[in-house]
Amino acid sequence: MRKLEGKTVVVTGGGGGIGGATCRRFAAEGARVAVFDLSLEAALKVADDIHEKGGRALALRCDITNRAEVDTALAQAEAELGPVEVLVNNAGWDVFRPFTKTEPAQWAKLIDINLTGALHMHHAMLPRMVERKRGRIINIASDAARVGSSGEAVYAACKGGLVAFSKTIAREHARHGITVNVVCPGPTDTALFAEYKEGAGNPEKLLEAFQRSIPLGRIGQPDDLPGAIVFFASDDAGYITGQVLSVSGGLTMAG
Repeated sequence: MRKLEGKTVVVTGGGGGIGGATCRRFAAEGARVAVFDLSLEAALKVADDIHEKGGRALALRCDITNRAEVDTALAQAEAELGPVEVLVNNAGWDVFRPFTKTEPAQWAKLIDINLTGALHMHHAMLPRMVERKRGRIINIASDAARVGSSGEAVYAACKGGLVAFSKTIAREHARHGITVNVVCPGPTDTALFAEYKEGAGNPEKLLEAFQRSIPLGRIGQPDDLPGAIVFFASDDAGYITGQVLSVSGGLTMAG
């Protein structure tokens, strides 16, 4: 991808499956990567992987639901790696059960992590980007936001809100040289998907059903996502903003 070398990138949830793969890909493109994760251990593992390959990375514990922690982590990332030019809001969490069997406490946690956390990151990062007149933001939503997903009502609502928010921020900040785009994964082989399968009662049957419904015939892997994410961060996507791209093996084909 064009002109990623030397840029500073923040990836939230960077210690997880998709987040870790994304951090490693940015590092391979020559970017400096700040790995934000609630688990410092997970963030350190990804940063160590990057260091072993000669890249530059910084692992930081960050609870994105806590604005003070977000501000502290961003300040540290910029102090050690330089001005952040790319923000990837990837952190997420879900609970898999029918809506009527969920509780308000679960709704609050889902909203805090999947929507409010991303708002904190934008609110902290946008003034920096506005001042510099440049920036790329890539928000990781879900195909559940586009077509719904049984057992994920509140999660889908949060991700749908993130899509709408992203389009609005893209409009508000286009004049500042900031682009905002969304990547929507379909079913992807991560720890979160493993929890989803277990909650189904018959994981193998569920997996077979997904594979039959996906035109490309398989569940996504974490390494299937970074190409789209890094593209939106690159100069190749300099004239693209407010767009939503599904990476789902063709499971959804929303226009």
